[in-house]
Amino acid sequence: MKIVVIGGSGLIGSKLVNKLRSRGHEVLAASPESGVNTITGEGLPEALAGARIVVDVANSPSFEAAAALKFFETSGANLLAAEASAGVKHHVALSIVGTDRVRDSGYLRAKLAQENLIERSGIPYSILRSTQFFEFIGRIAQASQDGKSVRVPSALFQPVVSADVVVELADITLGPPANGIVEVGGPERFRMDDLVRRVLRANGDEREVITDAHARYFGAELNDESLVAGSDAHIGSKRFEDWMKNALSQWPVASAAMASAATR
Repeated sequence: MKIVVIGGSGLIGSKLVNKLRSRGHEVLAASPESGVNTITGEGLPEALAGARIVVDVANSPSFEAAAALKFFETSGANLLAAEASAGVKHHVALSIVGTDRVRDSGYLRAKLAQENLIERSGIPYSILRSTQFFEFIGRIAQASQDGKSVRVPSALFQPVVSADVVVELADITLGPPANGIVEVGGPERFRMDDLVRRVLRANGDEREVITDAHARYFGAELNDESLVAGSDAHIGSKRFEDWMKNALSQWPVASAAMASAATR
């Protein structure tokens, strides 16, 4: 069975391609680098020829509201039109927990627009909404920089390791279309300021992390329900501390200092 993974060279896409190939499927990793561009439409008909399933894990290169909306609307419309022409039987997309709740975030509004396009397309579909990746916490800190400090809220969130999301995506891809939304989150909930502080310290970053209830997360104020998965969500297996211990050896900082930070 031929499966096309749009965004197949990224963090999630490359792992998903390998996972699906290991299960015996013909998988095309599609990206602009491979000559498949969902914004211009270049290479789409050729890539989708004979494909039964398409998985879209491509991401906007910009988190700015207007740019993200343009990306997801243009990419989504082009991709879905090409799938309809090719007779694709299952469209799978990766989205984010909170797209329907955090309306002040332009980026999350753009992801919701992408979801709406999929739901209206007429193509059988499954949408997997994931909580934030463990690997994304450093980027949250960078986006929250305020001078020489980092200003983040203390809202609850439920991060998950990307490998667990890949497993979930693979299972959904090879299963029947849900024609709805499935959620996946990590096994633990944390205060965002606490986890950002731990990750920065473990990575030898001494910037002060300031807790601010009104600090914005990609444009939006958060509450304790904004970014946590629902009660029926699928739950990943890897705990944060276990991921952190594994990540320590890859970071160029004294291991003793990082081990201490990981368990504080």
